[in-house]
Amino acid sequence: MPKKKTSQSIGQILQQIRPAWIEYVGDNLAGGLEARTEFEEQLERFFDLLEQSVATGDSAWMDSILLDWAKSSTSTNLEEGLYRVSFLMNRMIALTIQTANRALTKHQAFDLLAAILPIYTYGLGVAARYEMEMRVSYISAEMERARKQAERVDRSKSAFISIAAHELKTPLTLIEGYASMMEDLNKERRDEKLSGLLTGMIAGVNRLRIIVDDMIDVSLIDNDLLRVNSQPSQIRNLFGTLRKELEPVAQNRNLTMTFLPFEGDRQWIYLDAIRITQALRNVIGNAVKFTPDGGTILIGGELRAGFIEIFVKDNGIGISLKNQRSIFENFEQPGNVELHSSGRTKFKGRGPGLGLPIARGILEAHGGSIWVESPGYDEETRPGATFHILIPVHVRASNPKMSELFGALEKDNETRAAEQS
Repeated sequence: MPKKKTSQSIGQILQQIRPAWIEYVGDNLAGGLEARTEFEEQLERFFDLLEQSVATGDSAWMDSILLDWAKSSTSTNLEEGLYRVSFLMNRMIALTIQTANRALTKHQAFDLLAAILPIYTYGLGVAARYEMEMRVSYISAEMERARKQAERVDRSKSAFISIAAHELKTPLTLIEGYASMMEDLNKERRDEKLSGLLTGMIAGVNRLRIIVDDMIDVSLIDNDLLRVNSQPSQIRNLFGTLRKELEPVAQNRNLTMTFLPFEGDRQWIYLDAIRITQALRNVIGNAVKFTPDGGTILIGGELRAGFIEIFVKDNGIGISLKNQRSIFENFEQPGNVELHSSGRTKFKGRGPGLGLPIARGILEAHGGSIWVESPGYDEETRPGATFHILIPVHVRASNPKMSELFGALEKDNETRAAEQS
């Protein structure tokens, strides 16, 4: 019974202070005359729920209006983390205390504040929770929107690359055909000046074809359309092909390029020899571009459990730590573009930034991987970089006939090894 008497007494005090409270709080918090009327309606509702909370002893009556206020937060408030309702509740607490001190006796003010401040405190916590939930929901929605937008951009970019590459192939083929015809005609005329022009044109066409082919490969990789044609192969043979192809480049740049034999390089394994050679060529080509004239490049490997690990190590200018992951992304061009030259094999030569991403795509299509280690980037100390390439050791083919061929090759390999020993 005493508690009920106290509640009735507080209720009477609330009714007494109500007009002054609404006017005072409205004057201090309303944004302007037009907003005043609507805001006073909200204050009337707030005060009704405050009275209900005091009368029942249940602060949860405040939840509905606090939730409505939290939902009314603008996207700007949510984006910038402006907790408007929490700020409003803090101001209302201060204004309520001021109103009570101005309109009530000390005893009435004390009794009133003792009854309603816990409700305000509860409301402040609820408001903060609601606003945090709204902000988390907003951020999550924005992240999802950004993700979908990024996916659309990626799809558009991939489609553009694919279309552009295929569209370029047609005129490129025509240019190659006409250049070949001009070469044949010039054999009779033996015009040295024309021969020089044709040589330059054909070199440019070949360079353009490499870029177009790279663009097509990137499109295939991005759309998970790259297919590997696995055949029994030896890493030693791939090294031999690359050595013949790249030795002239190394000699032209005065680079010491060494292919090291290793345990497992003669083992027959299933892989797409053309694609793996392409991946290795791209990685070695990257080492060539970023190793100054007179530098060294080592290519070797090691047989591991279930994998062959190939390394490409150079004593070039290295790769900064922040770029050691991004260089495997499409069109990534670390460093200052203006400081780079234009050739594929020149020191710091430029390219479209597709070689390493294509290498990664080829290796991942085989179930392998690639990564790089480097102390950092420095053109004076030349810390170098080491690329690691993992190739799975598959010794069985899904095609039974291919497995028979593989068995024959293995037997032949064992026989030759025995004869050499």
